[in-house]
Amino acid sequence: MITRGFSSILTLLALLSLLSTRNACSQPKHTSPAIGIWQGTLEVGPAKLRLVIKITSSEDGTLKGALDSPDQGVSNIPASGVRVSGDSVLVSVASIQGAYEGILDPGKNSLSGTWKQGGMSFPLPLTRAESVPEVRRPQMPAKPYPYLEEEVSYENTTAGVKLTGTLTLPREEGPEARKGPFPAVILITGSGPQDRDESLFGHKPFLVLADYLTRRGIAVLRLDDRGIGGSSGSVMNSTTADFAGDVLAGVGFLKQRSEIDRTKIGLIGHSEGGIIAPLAATQSRDIAFIILMAGTGLTGEEILVLQTDLIARASGTKEEEITKTLARNQQLYSILKSEQDSAALSDRLIAHLRSTWDEWGTDYQKQGMEMMKAIEPQVRQMTTPWFRYFLTFDPRTALKKVRCPVLALNGEKDLQVPHAENLKEIEKALREGGNKDITVKMLPGLNHLFQTSATGAPTEYGSIEETISPTALKVMGDWIDQRVKK
Repeated sequence: MITRGFSSILTLLALLSLLSTRNACSQPKHTSPAIGIWQGTLEVGPAKLRLVIKITSSEDGTLKGALDSPDQGVSNIPASGVRVSGDSVLVSVASIQGAYEGILDPGKNSLSGTWKQGGMSFPLPLTRAESVPEVRRPQMPAKPYPYLEEEVSYENTTAGVKLTGTLTLPREEGPEARKGPFPAVILITGSGPQDRDESLFGHKPFLVLADYLTRRGIAVLRLDDRGIGGSSGSVMNSTTADFAGDVLAGVGFLKQRSEIDRTKIGLIGHSEGGIIAPLAATQSRDIAFIILMAGTGLTGEEILVLQTDLIARASGTKEEEITKTLARNQQLYSILKSEQDSAALSDRLIAHLRSTWDEWGTDYQKQGMEMMKAIEPQVRQMTTPWFRYFLTFDPRTALKKVRCPVLALNGEKDLQVPHAENLKEIEKALREGGNKDITVKMLPGLNHLFQTSATGAPTEYGSIEETISPTALKVMGDWIDQRVKK
């Protein structure tokens, strides 16, 4: 996923995912009327996010708390403090720099209050609930599967990286038997450390996609990114070009499998995966086709400018603030592009951010954060090999060299990789390169994750029950069938 430069509420969403813990709250040993499960919906512009605050007590009577975000599949983020004074309730969650302040109603069954985070405040009325709300993911496949599933691992020997994942294979015996060897696809995740299922917001898109394709007679290999699960290496210390090498190692692995038709191995890349797939295809004649799911036809810088603008508007940000944010980001991008030495780059970025702290650091100052504690994480991210490569890489250079069949899909409501600008450039580059088998589709009503969406805002991802639109699944399955049966 390409998700940079979000507003404070979106930062909350990311932190909730990163800071999830499995520890359950202890059973209540206290008579405070605040003890219980409190549920509400945070609304930021058109975006809605359910939050649950659970208050319990320890053996010594001390109140404890935890925060859940059901729409993201995240639970039990520990509260750093719970304070109840009369009808006033304060729950602090220092790990995400957030806090809830509320007043109990006379019946002790609701709280009127606000959620504060990132220097901003949002109304958040809470009501008492019997249990944490269930998150429905109706497309999640359930075992036993009507196909074979195998844990696999192999090495990208050139990079010295071990990769782990899952290979699903149609059965050759039984009531749903199919005859091998089978066509196969490798699924390629989006940006940031992702597991083999591309898990996010309680969804597992690649598990759903793999299940669908395997049931149609197509073998699927999906992998943990570098540094995730059993895979070695590091995503942020690698580049998009490095990940293309990992994909090629996967192609080599599949070619050694007797169940796989080595002439019918394709790639499906989502978001940044849609940049990696063409890169890999230009380096190997063994790749029979590629599908780009929200792949990009613009440089990383152009993508970041577009998505920052679109997501901010969807979040209700004022025009003046959007203009200021884009201008500040452009200054940082200019520094990144002009300085090659890593140490010097870090110094220049820090100096620039320090000099403009009074302008951009208002929200941090409101929450009492020290300047360098706000600056250092941003500089660390911007100076990673991954970000520096992504910012300037132009995918059109690789697309012009792709000769195998290409299906490019984008959702109409994708705010992270907008369809109009990207599909146009993808098709143009492929045609300029002489590719004769190009299919480009904009899928109405779908967002960046190919869910049926109201607004396309990232804050909707977790609240949508659908993981991948059946329409998108069918388009991909039918297109692959047409190519592998030729």
